[in-house]
Amino acid sequence: MRRTRPGDQPPGVVGPVRLDRRTKNLTRRLRAGDIAVIDHVDLDRVAAEALIDRGVAAVINLSPSISGRYPNLGPGILIAAGVPLLDDVGPDGFARLREGDLVRLLDDTVFDLDGGVLLKGVSQTTDSVARATAEAREGLAAQLEAFASNTMEYLRRERDLLLDGVGVPDIATPLEGRHALVVVRGYNYREDLLALRHYVREYKPILIGVDGGADALLEEGLKPHVIVGDMDSVSDTALRCGAEIVVHAYRDGTAPGLSRVQDLGIAPVIFPAAGTSEDVALLLADDGGASLIVAVGTHATLVEFLDKGRAGMASTFLTRLRVGGKLVDAKGVSRLYRSRIPVYSLVLLVLATALAFTVALYVTPGGQLYREYFSTDWGHFTHWLRHLL
Repeated sequence: MRRTRPGDQPPGVVGPVRLDRRTKNLTRRLRAGDIAVIDHVDLDRVAAEALIDRGVAAVINLSPSISGRYPNLGPGILIAAGVPLLDDVGPDGFARLREGDLVRLLDDTVFDLDGGVLLKGVSQTTDSVARATAEAREGLAAQLEAFASNTMEYLRRERDLLLDGVGVPDIATPLEGRHALVVVRGYNYREDLLALRHYVREYKPILIGVDGGADALLEEGLKPHVIVGDMDSVSDTALRCGAEIVVHAYRDGTAPGLSRVQDLGIAPVIFPAAGTSEDVALLLADDGGASLIVAVGTHATLVEFLDKGRAGMASTFLTRLRVGGKLVDAKGVSRLYRSRIPVYSLVLLVLATALAFTVALYVTPGGQLYREYFSTDWGHFTHWLRHLL
């Protein structure tokens, strides 16, 4: 990829295109300088941050990155990071481009290197994203109603699981009375894991990685005890690390990730559930008797639930209600640990106490008597010791 200088002709962003209809799949293949071509209505925050982390030169979206259903966060994050976003180029985008093609993105147009026009769309800017986001907020009430309806439907289907834990499988990893740290590679997971390093060292919680969350733990030098998910975004390295594997299956028992795990010679536990893998991890920890569940990178606010962009997030909302008072967000735990007395303060306190005691021995009458007594007694002791030897 290269960005031309102001005097260069023609200007724009040049790079090879990488295409996939699933942004999560595409991010695994991206390299720095690639132009990502996606088909992602209402681009969410996690997807945008993953694209930025891979160092993309630009993003071309076949669909509207902000449809107006709700104020999603992804487009604003891309623009703030300086990544050009060409939006709504149309459904024939994949037909007009091939994997690895070198193209030039200039304003609202994609050119081949000979200057031919390949695609046209809407070039998003800070102002255009701000306007679209403001308009989307006006339709938020309708999304809240749909979210509430989906929540009630999920509760009717999964009430036995949510209310009584029916269907939660037994796992070998002991959780009774332990803390559990559930890691999702989602919002601010790196910062949260870094802030929790003292907590992990002191409490030694059971580490549960949700799909790519297992790799996030390994990146921080932590080995997961349990890996949960549909196995579509976790590395083979993580799966082979010795953790207990729990494959999230559909309610009918179909598990797309099962064959991948078995091909690695691993016998997993199967957990059929209609919710997300994040929900499965929380339910496992709760059913296993964990005394506290600390969540990293999970969805905690209403905007985050909506930003996930699917009805399935109703399950996460209800799962959080099911887990109840056991669940603590990582940010809360890290703030508590930052507020504790630092080690250097304790050292200074001990030194100050020792100094005050020494001064008292030399300047107070009681201290002088104590020194005289101690010196006499110490002399008797050393004389006895020499005689004994």
